[in-house]
Amino acid sequence: MALNSGLGGQLSIDLGALARNWRALDKVSAGALTAAVVKADAYGTGIDMASKALHAAGARFFFTATPDEGMAVRAAVPDAHIFVLDGLYPGAANLYVRQNLMPVISSLAMLEEWLAKCVERNEAYPSAFHFDTGMNRLGFRLNEAVRVKERIEPLGYAPQMVMSHLACADQPSHEKNRTQFALFGSIVAQFPGVPASLANSAGLMTGRDYHFQMVRPGIALYGGRAVSGRKNPMAPVATLHVPVLQVTEARTGESVGYGAAYVLSRNSRLAILGYGYADGFLRSLSSTNRRPGGKVMIRGQLCPIVGRISMDLTIVDVTDLGDNLPSPGEGAEVLGPNVLLDDQADAGDTIGYELLTSLKGRYNRNYVGDGKLPS
Repeated sequence: MALNSGLGGQLSIDLGALARNWRALDKVSAGALTAAVVKADAYGTGIDMASKALHAAGARFFFTATPDEGMAVRAAVPDAHIFVLDGLYPGAANLYVRQNLMPVISSLAMLEEWLAKCVERNEAYPSAFHFDTGMNRLGFRLNEAVRVKERIEPLGYAPQMVMSHLACADQPSHEKNRTQFALFGSIVAQFPGVPASLANSAGLMTGRDYHFQMVRPGIALYGGRAVSGRKNPMAPVATLHVPVLQVTEARTGESVGYGAAYVLSRNSRLAILGYGYADGFLRSLSSTNRRPGGKVMIRGQLCPIVGRISMDLTIVDVTDLGDNLPSPGEGAEVLGPNVLLDDQADAGDTIGYELLTSLKGRYNRNYVGDGKLPS
């Protein structure tokens, strides 16, 4: 394809696909509220536009990692209910109150600071409580539940929600899922009448038992694979084309790229792309003679990356295109319907999450559709 501007790459975000993905997940989670996780700039798609599209599709509850992200959602969607997964940053309670952000409280120190603000203002500001059921990341320890209850009950305070996070939901048969489910059930029982949330994208797809009162899809909204070993049912959201700068010839036995890690076994034609690791194309997608790397689509055919990806450039073998060679300024598809996010991630021994959240490069960003769908 020819790039519209001919200058730099073009990242296209399909807001209609994003909205369709949310609505599809909302149908699966019928009976529970379906939130939208928009942290990390909405997984690289743009938190402002993504939040608006998700809200237009029906989402009302949003999860961010930081209060700055929460403020970005508040500006985009004024009536959103916003949870901040990193919790309450020390000394920042006034900011959360002003912006109507709900911290996901995960320690006794956080809880004390939040309750102090509630007492000071004589207002039960909402929050969620996060309990660690097996990740050993953020979260109250299970044995702290009694202390938490003893602290809030005299004040008449109750959280908006109790939550935890699954460590192995992408592997539905993993024993840890059942262990965490049972441990979380013991926590939920100690907070009767308080809504609960356990399921991320993979947990949502694993089974209704994991849904509780709210599900929190992230990667699936953006077209990524949530469950290992299953066909991904979600529509691609991000499509990235980058420009061909030059097509050159190289001989058998010559090396390609830094470190001479790839040596040609045939006379070859190479396309040099204006895209590198500074643009989010991970070096793990490089190739050597011992290990294949990623691929891109040029003129309807998948072409392999050869040699190391450098800061600004990537080299692709286009020999098999014959005389159907690309011209300078023509676009190569790096992500999209022909080069699936998770296939590219697999080639780089990583996950779709990392590729998406790395989309901060030197390219033009284009939004397609507005996310509004008929009921």
